[in-house]
Amino acid sequence: MFDIDLWREIFQSISKNKLRSVLSGFTVTFAILLFTILFGIANGLNNTFKEAFVDDAANSIFLLSGRTSKAYKGLQAGRRIQFKNEDFDYVGESFDSNIEFMSARVYKNLQASYRNERNGYSVRGVHPDHQFLERTKIKEGRYLNQRDMQEGTKVAVIGRLVEKDLFLKEPALGKFINLSGVQYKVVGVFTDDGGDNEERLIYLPITTAQKVYGNNDYVDQINLTYNPEMNYDEAIAFGNRIQKDLKKRFSVNPSDQNAIRVRNYANGNKGVDQMNTVLGIIIFLVGMGTLIAGIVGISNIMIFIVKERTKEIGIRKALGAAPKSIVRIILLESILITTIAGYLGLLLGVGVLELIGSSLEDFFIKDPGVSQSLVISATITLILAGALAGYVPAKKAAHIKPIVALRDE
Repeated sequence: MFDIDLWREIFQSISKNKLRSVLSGFTVTFAILLFTILFGIANGLNNTFKEAFVDDAANSIFLLSGRTSKAYKGLQAGRRIQFKNEDFDYVGESFDSNIEFMSARVYKNLQASYRNERNGYSVRGVHPDHQFLERTKIKEGRYLNQRDMQEGTKVAVIGRLVEKDLFLKEPALGKFINLSGVQYKVVGVFTDDGGDNEERLIYLPITTAQKVYGNNDYVDQINLTYNPEMNYDEAIAFGNRIQKDLKKRFSVNPSDQNAIRVRNYANGNKGVDQMNTVLGIIIFLVGMGTLIAGIVGISNIMIFIVKERTKEIGIRKALGAAPKSIVRIILLESILITTIAGYLGLLLGVGVLELIGSSLEDFFIKDPGVSQSLVISATITLILAGALAGYVPAKKAAHIKPIVALRDE
């Protein structure tokens, strides 16, 4: 049961020995404060890395064409490499088992208008799978589908900010938008975690974009996602195989780095994971070092406190106090101080992260923070360490004879 006299005695002891109590708590507060800041910064770096890939699927591969920089098989340098629909189909058929989603892109910059509102936007002709490559979230309506592709329908999926710019407070779904003189029915409105630029895009069926704005079968880019069951090394090797195969198909020198380029997210993800692993190990070691320093500090202080209270223990024993009650009061006092100090360290650490969080973005640390469960676990570790550190000398002191304790200097 709750013993109010016991706790009154503990609080009296703390109030009468303020310096001792402050010194006991300072070690714990500082350890938890430093622990919170370190892990908060580590989480901020992780958030930065995650945000870099938030706009696209993490297993994306982008195939881009350019101009040859080296002569090859009698063909001069400077030759323009142009992807076509047949190249898109070739990649899909040749590597089908390793591809999850796939889409080509055709880029256009067009004037869009609705009634009296007009603005210029980036327009992309894409396949239906592009929704999953770009992580597009449909807010209203639907995305492009295979029927749109087959029939070359004049439909458009517009970003949330395009709707806001052109339609003002009027819903865009089902209305017609004019793109450089051609009317398109808005069949969907989307949002994108990539930010404002991504929400000012307009998507058209690629077959429609090719026919209306060029009357050709050219594609500017081929995008795909590899099988998510692949590990990073397998995904990197897969991207290299596609590049090698396309170079052979277009008679490009194998060492030419400009004609056909592959941007494989597996390379970046692998580097980020390795960096996170190393960073995690460093932070863990520093954090553990901080906790160990806190444990050593609280242990030394507890030994000193018990030594200082030897005469008090002798008086208690002379008055008939049981060794168990003496140990309990010392342990409860230690646990109370450590708990309060640990919570204070947590509050200070979170406060510091909140205070300096925005300024850390200049150092690529975004939204630094730490889970309370982690810090609470660290605090409990210190509490247990403090209790153990106080238990051993307290138990030893509680069993000495009163006369010996009273003679202690």
